[in-house]
Parts: sequence; C-alpha cells; structure tokens
Amino acid sequence: MGIAERYAQAVFDISREGGDLKTLATDVSALEEAIKASPDLRDVLTSPVLTRDEQGRAIAAVADKMGLSGTVKNVLSLMASKRRLFVTPQMVAALQDMLAEEKGEVTAEVRTAKALTKGQSDKLAKVLKASTGKDVNLDVTVDEALIGGLVVKVGSQMIDTSIRAKLNALQTTMKEVR
Repeated sequence: MGIAERYAQAVFDISREGGDLKTLATDVSALEEAIKASPDLRDVLTSPVLTRDEQGRAIAAVADKMGLSGTVKNVLSLMASKRRLFVTPQMVAALQDMLAEEKGEVTAEVRTAKALTKGQSDKLAKVLKASTGKDVNLDVTVDEALIGGLVVKVGSQMIDTSIRAKLNALQTTMKEVR
C-alpha cells in the first residue's frame, strides 16, 4: 500500500466512522475537478520550489474556497506539512474506488473515438452492469487516435474494440506471414 492509499484509507475510515461518506464523496469529486481544471493547483501540489508553509497556506486557501470538509482540509494540511501533496491525485482516485466499493459500484474507464450520446452511455452502463453484477459509473474520455470503436477497462479486465487495435493486430499478422 503506497502513500496515497494510506492517506485515502485514513480519510475514508474517519469519514465512515463519522457517518460522513456523502460529504466525502462530494469533496472528492470537487477536488478531482479542481485538479483537472487548474494548472495552478497542479503546480502547488507538485512544486519543489514552494516551501512546506507556502504549500500549506495555498492548499488551505483552496480548501476553504472550495468549502471542503474539515476531514479533507486536515489531511491536505498534514500532507503539505509532510511534503506529500504530490500524491493528492492518486489519493483522490483511491478514495473514489473506496467510495464506489462501499456503494457496491464499479467504475469503468472508457476511451472512445468520439463522444458517446446519452443513449449509448446508458446502454453501455447497462451491458457492463449485467456482466459485473454491480452498478457501473462510466469515466469516458475521447481519444481520436482510436479511429473508431472503444476501449473499456473495468478493474483488471480490458476490452478493446477499437479500429486501431484491429489494424495493429492485422499488421502483426501480416508481419508473421512474410
């Protein structure tokens, strides 16, 4: 278990004991969005130039501005004091996995050549629920390099129906024939 997972487990346990998992889920989603959207926040998390105090003040200001819960604010402050803020994205991902597991859900990472419609997303979630037996949250990203089709990853299982993968397989077969 790495640093991020240890922090995530501690935050999760404290939140569960306090009956505050809903607030934790909201905080985790908000933090993930902020990290994705803000290059400045990513710089604060990873900058070796900033001192512990500067990182601590910056992350405290961000946490206050976002309205994060005391538990999440405290762990971010602790991480800043230990120069561990760089693992925040991994901690967020671990917390999302723990929250999903608690709810009996699983997240499927989906890469598509073009954006899915609402109907396509619903149908994919339904098919994945039938195969996993759990509610499925889709984390969809668009990757035009796939040319067409999609790549779905649920846990350690991956299904690649992309045209790029089929072309690569065909190219490998052609090389073997020579």
